[in-house]
Amino acid sequence: MLSTYSAMPTLGVKDLAAARSFYEGTLGFSVSKDDEEGVRYRHGGGDILVYESAYAGTNKATAVSFEVPADKFDTEIGDLRDKGVQFETFDMDGVEWSDGVATMSGMRGVWIADPSGNLISVATPMG
Repeated sequence: MLSTYSAMPTLGVKDLAAARSFYEGTLGFSVSKDDEEGVRYRHGGGDILVYESAYAGTNKATAVSFEVPADKFDTEIGDLRDKGVQFETFDMDGVEWSDGVATMSGMRGVWIADPSGNLISVATPMG
């Protein structure tokens, strides 16, 4: 069954060069494979495939989420701010916002958009 295999998030982008600048320069990902399929970036549990697509940025929901340990969350968020990354906010029930950081039902998190509009969540459980 499929549940026994690893899954790889895939993100369609409008402009691969702009995406590379964001994922490599801003978010600090390292390339694990670069070919005609797109660019694979290594992360803690595997790879993310970033590829050009005419449908890039059409998903209005979170495309990828990263769970960060609670003791690293503020540092990671600070690093994103230092790089000029803007945090997205949304009108959602039960969410309190403070300076772009959401607090809700046992977690804190931020959402950012890549150059194509794909939403990326960075979150931590509150203990």
